[in-house]
Amino acid sequence: MLFVPGTRPDRFGKAVAAGADGVILDLEDAVAEQEKVTARQQVAQWLADGGRAAVRLNPAGTAWHEEDLAALRGAPGLVAVIVPKAEDPAVLERVGRVLDRPVLAIVESAVGLHRVHEVAGAEPVARLAFGHLDYAQDLGCSPTREAVAHARSTVVLASRVAGLAPPMDGVTTDLEHEEATEEDTRYALAMGFSGKLLIHPRQVAPTHRALAPTQVEVDWASRVLEVAQAGVGRVDGGMVDAPVIAQAQRVLDRHRAATAAEG
Repeated sequence: MLFVPGTRPDRFGKAVAAGADGVILDLEDAVAEQEKVTARQQVAQWLADGGRAAVRLNPAGTAWHEEDLAALRGAPGLVAVIVPKAEDPAVLERVGRVLDRPVLAIVESAVGLHRVHEVAGAEPVARLAFGHLDYAQDLGCSPTREAVAHARSTVVLASRVAGLAPPMDGVTTDLEHEEATEEDTRYALAMGFSGKLLIHPRQVAPTHRALAPTQVEVDWASRVLEVAQAGVGRVDGGMVDAPVIAQAQRVLDRHRAATAAEG
């Protein structure tokens, strides 16, 4: 999902056309305090005029949260709500009740991770995301893979326990090298994530490449399912059992999703 600053309505349509699976109009981090009112008005107007996107609110407890809710209530083009600093299930439930839209909750603090199972279980929450940069800042650690590996795994675990789709990973700040986005996405996929938050259109293509299985993986998965239909067997020297069959099915599901995105 691709973030667009709420202060740049000239980019809203371009973001939708960039090929991401979803667009998030941002009222939080990408908007300076003195521009909050203008951004909110521009986002609400665009959604009222036929645009369709998700919106990231300002966190509960800030001076702008309630005004965000009031401006977006009933917006016809609002498809989902992104709640940052997700920590309190009651806040998430109120957002879902007021706006009547699915909620994507971003876990990005120590408290949020401590309460992640409660967050994931809140009624309107359809998916979690992990904001590793804010999380590391909150803990005072470096946002390296090693430092936040436990947090990533915990978010994945909470999503699975709550019956949610696998979570979305945080942003890659390197905009100059596509391979950085692609590598980060592959790492997130290996950790159990199935999507990524993006901050520039040029990150869409490398993310899709990383999420799509290789032809070698697709061929392996196809052979596994063929063998499974005939009963117990082996593929490339490995036993085909229930976990292997499930893994093969996930590979083919990713392949179908990637093919559909290309189409």
